[in-house]
Parts: sequence; C-alpha cells; structure tokens
Amino acid sequence: MSDRIRCACRRCTIRGLMGPAVIITVGVLFLLDQTRSGNFSFWDTYPVILIVMGIISLATAASSTEGHISTPLTPAVPSAQATPQSQFPGQGPGQ
Repeated sequence: MSDRIRCACRRCTIRGLMGPAVIITVGVLFLLDQTRSGNFSFWDTYPVILIVMGIISLATAASSTEGHISTPLTPAVPSAQATPQSQFPGQGPGQ
C-alpha cells in the first residue's frame, strides 16, 4: 500500500466520490438506453452526468474541512550548479 497520508475530512471524502458517481451514472444511462428500446437514449440523457457532477461539487463546497490534512510542501533545494550571475556579459548583478 501507499505511505501517503489520506485526509478523512468530509470535503475530501465527498470529492473522492466524483469518479465512482460518474461511472455509475454512465452505466445506468447505458442500461436505460438498452432496456427501454430508445425511450431513454444516451444522447438525450447525457446531461444527467453534468447534473451529478454539479451536485457532488456543491456538496464538496458546502462541507466542512474540519480535520483536513494538507500535505506539506517540500522546499525547493537550490542546485549546486546554479550561479547568481547572468551568463550574458554586462547583465550580471550590479551592472
């Protein structure tokens, strides 16, 4: 498994449901397309996917971040090769 710490706040939990909800919605729409003999054509009902994504986005935005674990940003380490002077003549510091 991964050594990555996963956040368990409500916002991150709901955001994690976006992919599975879209896949289930697409599956249900294709199933309706096949079983209802064209009454629920996928091309007529695809906006349902956008509605599901919007509902999950609204739920994510409205939920609390209490207990949120943000990953610490690692500071950039300057390279030993980097020099503070410009490589172009006459454009170095102080000139």
